[in-house]
Amino acid sequence: MPLFPGWPGTEIRMLAPLCGREGITMVKNMEDLQQVGKENVDIALKSMGLLSKGTQAIATEVADYTKKSFEDGTAALEKLFGVKSFEKAIEVQTEYAKTAYEGFVAKASKISELYADLAKETYKPFETLIAKAK
Repeated sequence: MPLFPGWPGTEIRMLAPLCGREGITMVKNMEDLQQVGKENVDIALKSMGLLSKGTQAIATEVADYTKKSFEDGTAALEKLFGVKSFEKAIEVQTEYAKTAYEGFVAKASKISELYADLAKETYKPFETLIAKAK
């Protein structure tokens, strides 16, 4: 009968003297299990840190693009207000649309690269865990 019923591991400590070597093996296995649990938590925390860092980089890129896009749109609108002819207005609008599209495609490519890097980096800590399992 354990001294402290319900406490985790009490049964194993109480069985060790009764079971001889088998009790010691059980305690050793419990220590191994705790070590594996600690390693898994460390890997998860490292992965979460990398996830946070990658997400922050993506958020920064999106914020920068949003700011630049707003500034470019405002500048184009100011140019439109200053034109005197319809042809010049079409030219300003066409120029703005072209630069906005090119900027969007460039930034979307950059952000997609960041997402791919994020996936690779957050998966790296788990590669060692999978390698140990094999």
